Amino acid sequence: MVNPDLILKYFPNISELQLEQFAELYDLYSFWNAQINVISRKDIDELYERHILHSLGIAKFCTFKPGEKVLDVGTGGGFPGIPLAILFPETYFHLVDSIGKKIKVVTEVAASLGLTNVKASHLRAEQVNEKYNFVVSRAVTRLVDFYPWIRGKFAKEHINAIPNGILYLKGGDLTEEIKESKLKAELHPLSAYFEEDFFETKFVVYIPQ
Repeated sequence: MVNPDLILKYFPNISELQLEQFAELYDLYSFWNAQINVISRKDIDELYERHILHSLGIAKFCTFKPGEKVLDVGTGGGFPGIPLAILFPETYFHLVDSIGKKIKVVTEVAASLGLTNVKASHLRAEQVNEKYNFVVSRAVTRLVDFYPWIRGKFAKEHINAIPNGILYLKGGDLTEEIKESKLKAELHPLSAYFEEDFFETKFVVYIPQ
């Protein structure tokens, strides 16, 4: 499915502008992916399911509030940050990646969509000095390695229905990984929100801070 109907199916209350922005993503990523590979070639036709809707799985668990700050670590081509920034235009998103050409894609996509709530930086997570309500990421590495990168980057005050923390998109059997990390993690299956087969083994891992 290369049209945004899949997004509308699960997020029926988005505005016309948001629908247009989601619709633009296919052409934008097709164009940029041909120059700088940020999505596997075979996945581009599955963009809405495997990248955009997958990113928005976080939004089924947590509704970001106006004024909240969210850090997307290892954003790659802009996932989950760009879809979330479209959905939550009053929330500030900082997308970082250690690979500069991927940040170029993020910057161009955000500019083309007119997203004023997105900042993209060519940085490692450890180099970021700001504080955030939430850190989001999509299967960048094992939690035991990921957590030291973002420890101490959380704002003390929280305004959300859930405490500030990590919202990590991950798939498969995570029992050993969570045990190894020694973090208090909650697993929220995306299959509870989305009926497509792709989401059967996918989770939002929430780690309050």
